Amino acid sequence: MDRVLVCVAWPYANGPLHVGHVAGSILPADVFARFNRMIGNEIIMVSGSDMHGAPITVSAEKAKVPPETIANKYHEMHSKALADMGFQYDLYTSTHTKNHEQVTHEVFGKLLAGGHLEKKVTPQFYCESCKRFLPDRYVEGKCPHCGY
Repeated sequence: MDRVLVCVAWPYANGPLHVGHVAGSILPADVFARFNRMIGNEIIMVSGSDMHGAPITVSAEKAKVPPETIANKYHEMHSKALADMGFQYDLYTSTHTKNHEQVTHEVFGKLLAGGHLEKKVTPQFYCESCKRFLPDRYVEGKCPHCGY
């Protein structure tokens, strides 16, 4: 008997799951996990909702609610949809847990301490009227400085 870890892509919690999620990453992983269970392998299948990032911010701004409201809403919706479709996760979690935060800090702390990461300052787009830095998907048009 082999032990097999199946890690499924984490969809953003910014809208309902769609056929692309299911056909692209969820169904193939589930078929692989079921096959391995059927032949007697020990399987752990894990995934969760990505609760951070620009897609969630964009959805939250459109809905005029905080990003956490959107992320929580769609994480619950994803969890229910996956269960309703019969997918067999051993763990379906989110990036908005204390455990995820702790492990992420540990991993990046070790990488930094080991000299595998470089700290540096880079220019970022900033909106004077909004008083915030902007993700790239908020920036459109031609750069007034370099013409890009």
